[in-house]
Amino acid sequence: MRWKTVEYSGWGRVESATGEIARPERASTLAALASERPAPAIGQRRSYGDACLNDGGAAVDMTRLDRVLDFDAESGLLTVEAGATLGDLARIFAPKGWLPPVMPGTGFATVGGAIAMDVHGKNHHGAGSFGQHVTSLVLMTREGPKTVKPGSALFKATVGGLGQTGPVLSATIQMLKAKGDVMIVTEHRIRNWDHFLDRFARTDTTYSVGWIDATARGAALGRGILEEAETGGGLVKPAKRGKRVPFNAPAFTLSPPVVRAFNAAYWRRVPDSGRTVVKPIDDFFFPLDKILDWNKLYGKQGFHQFQCVVPLDQAPALKAMLDQIAASGLASPLAVLKRMGPGRAGYMSFPMEGYTLAVDFPNVAAAERLIRALEGDTVAAGGRIYLAKDALASGDAVRAMYPEHGKWLKEVTKADSDGAYQTSLVRRLKLRSAP
Repeated sequence: MRWKTVEYSGWGRVESATGEIARPERASTLAALASERPAPAIGQRRSYGDACLNDGGAAVDMTRLDRVLDFDAESGLLTVEAGATLGDLARIFAPKGWLPPVMPGTGFATVGGAIAMDVHGKNHHGAGSFGQHVTSLVLMTREGPKTVKPGSALFKATVGGLGQTGPVLSATIQMLKAKGDVMIVTEHRIRNWDHFLDRFARTDTTYSVGWIDATARGAALGRGILEEAETGGGLVKPAKRGKRVPFNAPAFTLSPPVVRAFNAAYWRRVPDSGRTVVKPIDDFFFPLDKILDWNKLYGKQGFHQFQCVVPLDQAPALKAMLDQIAASGLASPLAVLKRMGPGRAGYMSFPMEGYTLAVDFPNVAAAERLIRALEGDTVAAGGRIYLAKDALASGDAVRAMYPEHGKWLKEVTKADSDGAYQTSLVRRLKLRSAP
């Protein structure tokens, strides 16, 4: 297998890496790599920070291992290689009446990445995390393929486990029955934080997500738009393929006055009485995928995303965090609020029952200071941050947020005793070291 030295980055473009990358096309090639030169697996690199990087080391790009291996149209069981993207699976199977059970905010996430991060989506309050719908997976160990089933310690260390038990070759997933290949979306204009929580408590739709105006203050703190959605059938034009951002945007593009004006206009686009619209599936689940390279809108310095989840009874603490964000003047238009259920599949899985807030910030020193303060607030609230988005956290804080770290470490050490699968994030947080 030929290795090629390249420079690459996470989606936030704050962290980058230089190292050798191999791109196997067949399981036999991956088996040879795992035996001769084991290295962490990466996919489309949509993690924002350094979770998808191995600076100074090697990595295995899994994106050519993207074949559908088997599908049962009656039961919805799908067996697929780890490099397949969730967006492609949605486009292939939605017309057949099935969707990936859980989809994050980008269709470019791979099956392997969805397992490694145990991703959540707009239906987490009802469907749980991605890993809860994996009925089996195949790890490529140094001795060859190994089937891993739910309930085992190795499964719990792999799902949400940051790729530390080795490359996932394929997985069998229970797809979710869909009524059709469009989304029926009802949009509600939300006045403030308390109004948001009230609407989340009353929603009974399969999918729900809130856009939040992270610049609003005072009585309008927490205002936004709640989308509630169900799958449906009907004629609607497919989502248009994305246009590229051709260059790094200048700093004024996301300056505070521009962001405030955009957010106010975006909030008012929904009538006070609400409205219902029909959208292509891509438009609802992956709205930003229509703008390829949208990360360039933050300029060449890149951006950070802070995402945390706190328990339901700690909603006031999350409101206080949002107030800090609004007061800072650093937030971008990209801010999302969701209510989560208890579902999680792995020792290091992010979800917990509560509220999750995600906000993007330009990569400036003031934003780093704010994010570190928000990290401390999250620990104090008994919450946790999402490692798929992180580039700044401390190892001590992460261990405090993830109480099953010790169980994860025990299984990871068995699977990878010499640390060959460590990534830049794992080294930064010292996750492979005992407390």
